[in-house]
Amino acid sequence: MMELNSLKQFLVVARLEHLSRAAEELYVAQPSLSRTIARLEGELGAPLFDRSGRLRLNDAGRRFRDHVERALGELEAGRRAVAETTGDGLGTVRLASETFLTLTDPLAAYKRAHPSAEIELHWSLAEDMARLLRSQDVDLCVTSQPIRAEGLESVRLFDEAVGVGVPLDHPFAGRESVSIEELADQPLITARKGHWIRRLLDRLFAARELTPKIVCESDEPSAIASLIGAGIGIGLVPAFARRITMDLPATWAAVDSPDCRRSVTLHWGAGSRLSAAARLMRTTIADWDWTAGGLPEQR
Repeated sequence: MMELNSLKQFLVVARLEHLSRAAEELYVAQPSLSRTIARLEGELGAPLFDRSGRLRLNDAGRRFRDHVERALGELEAGRRAVAETTGDGLGTVRLASETFLTLTDPLAAYKRAHPSAEIELHWSLAEDMARLLRSQDVDLCVTSQPIRAEGLESVRLFDEAVGVGVPLDHPFAGRESVSIEELADQPLITARKGHWIRRLLDRLFAARELTPKIVCESDEPSAIASLIGAGIGIGLVPAFARRITMDLPATWAAVDSPDCRRSVTLHWGAGSRLSAAARLMRTTIADWDWTAGGLPEQR
C-alpha cells in the first residue's frame, strides 16, 4: 500500500527532477529517497522517470503526479473542512501572488471587514501556481501572466500598460514613449528569471532578436524602483506601481509596443472546496475597483 509520506516525497522529486536537491529539501538521505521512488515504481509496475542522463519525469510520471496532487489536495481540503466545522470564525485563506504590492488595498479592506479571518500570503512564481492550486496548498492565486493549465477557473482583474522607469536626468525623461530598440543599449534593472516582468522583458527582446543589457536582478520591487531613481539603470515598471513610487526621483514613459502589457488574473481550482474566508477573499479581489488607484470610500 502506498504511504502518504512516499507520495509527498514523490511530488518533490517530480517538481525538482533532481534527487539530491529533493533530498536536501526533504531533509532525508538521498539513498533513502531513491529507495522510496523505486518502491513506488515497483508498486505501480512502471517507471515514473527517465534516467538516461538527467532525471526527467516521463509521461506515466506526469499522469501519476497530477492524480497525486489532486488526491493530497482533497485530503488537505477535508482536514480544513473539519477544522472549519469545529472551530470559530471564518477559517483561513491562503493567497499566492508574484507581488503583493498590487493587492495591498483589497487585503487591507478585507481584513477590516473580516477581522476573524486568518490570512496566509505566499510568494510564488506563476509557473508553480497551477501545482499549488491542484494540490490545494493555496486557495487563490493572482498572476501577472497567464496560467495555461487544466482544472482552474479564473477572472481577469485588470489589464494595463507596462512602461519604463528612468531617472529624472536621463535622456528618456520627458519622452512620451520609447521603443524596444532604444532600450537595447541601456543598462536595465529587472527581476530574476521566472518573475513576470523578467519574462515580459525577455519576450519583448527575443521577438526583435535583441539581448537586454541587464546590470541588476532583484526580487524586490521597491529596490528596483530605488535603483532606477539612483541612476543605476532603467527598467520596466507597470502603470499600477507608477502611482505608488511617484515620490522617487524618477519618471515613467510608455513603451512603443502594443504587447508591452500585463494582464492581472485571479485563479482558483475548479470545483475546489474553499473555506468561507477564501470565498470572501475571492469576492473582495474580484469585485475590487481597480481603476480607482486606492481604497474606495465605501467598501
